[in-house]
This record gives sequence, structure tokens and C-alpha cells, in this order.
Amino acid sequence: MDRASDYHPLQVTLGHHFTVMTLLEEALRHSSFVNEQAGAGLRDNERLEFLGDAVLNLVIGHLLMRAYPALREGDLSRIRANMVNETQLAEVARALDLGRYLLLGKGEAQTGGHEKNSILANAVEAVVAAVYQDGGFQAAFAVIERHFRPFIEAAVDSMGGQDYKSRLQEAVQGKFREVPRYRVVEEQGPDHDKTFSVVMTVGDLETRGTGKSKKLAEQDAARKALALVNAP
Repeated sequence: MDRASDYHPLQVTLGHHFTVMTLLEEALRHSSFVNEQAGAGLRDNERLEFLGDAVLNLVIGHLLMRAYPALREGDLSRIRANMVNETQLAEVARALDLGRYLLLGKGEAQTGGHEKNSILANAVEAVVAAVYQDGGFQAAFAVIERHFRPFIEAAVDSMGGQDYKSRLQEAVQGKFREVPRYRVVEEQGPDHDKTFSVVMTVGDLETRGTGKSKKLAEQDAARKALALVNAP
């Protein structure tokens, strides 16, 4: 069986093509499968899972600090914990269709292991570590940013106290009697790793924000405008 060919769709979805295919194979190998292959010299994905957890926490922390420049450490930690919990990681795994690639023991497979949150979450961490070992930190960063961006945007939308767009609109309603307008003025980078620049205008006020999505760029522009509006 040509494993490289079998894993091609997954690599396309991930946005990373492996140089050392055995790393990806190990990341997708559950302990229940290895236990049934006695003497085969195979290694399960638990060591990669350990490393992937650390890489994920580092990158997600970096992304959150960039998205929330005003948040305190405690709030950042709380959001990160909510983003890398078992349920969220399993959601990422399903978006990657990771379950179809997992190698499970017969018993685990028969009891729905390919859809279990715990197994899927651990596999995501293992795959992140495999990308890190295969391509280095920048490769892992790009993969994590690509697939966790929707969760970061959702966190932006749910953080009422740090929703800069809503706060700006409230702050300028009386002064300018109009709502802020946002327009994308620049897009840089490949489709899977774009950076957006957005200009916000309201009255005689104009600011420019950047971000890895339009929503984040708009929030950045609104944050800068809010600082000007509230300046003494």
C-alpha cells in the first residue's frame, strides 16, 4: 500500500507536505493498533501527542496575544484553555477528516474509536508535532494558524469587553452621527496564509488595521480608533 499516496488528501488539507512520511504515519497510529502488532517494532502516537500539546499551547498563545493586545494574562490563559480543550481539538480533527486516517485496533475501531473526541484530539496534537519535527516551527505555526483561525475569530466575537468594533460604534454615535465603515485595502500572502489590511473611517477619523483575517484586521483598526477617541 502506497501510504504517501493515501495521505495526499490529508496533506493538502493540512497545508503541509511531509518530507519524512513516517512522522505522519506515527502521528496517526493509536496505541490500540500498536498493541495488536506485537513484534512489528511500531511506535504509537503518544510521544508525539506530548510534544504537540506544547507546540499548540505556544502557538495559540502567540496568536491570542496578537489578536488581543489589551487582554491580561489570566484572560488569555482562559481563552487558550478553551481553544485547546478536547472538544475543540476534536472539532479541528473532524474538519481535517482525520478519523478516516487513524490506525486503530479492531476493538477500538468497532466501538467507534474513529469518532471519539479523546482519540481525535490526541491525534491532532500528534499531527502538529509531526509537522513541527518535519518542517520546523514555522511550518507548525502556519498549520496551526490556518486551522485554528475560526476559533480565534469566534473568540473575538464572543469577548464582549474586547469587541472593539462594538465599543467604537457606541463611542462615536453621538460625536459623528454615523457608523464606522471598514474596507479591505490590501491582501498579502498565499491563500492559506493571507494577511489583510483594513481601513476604518468615521467622520474625520481614519485608522488602518492588519490581521490574519478580515475580522481580525477590522478589530485591530477599531482598537486603534478607540484609543484615539478615548485619548485625553
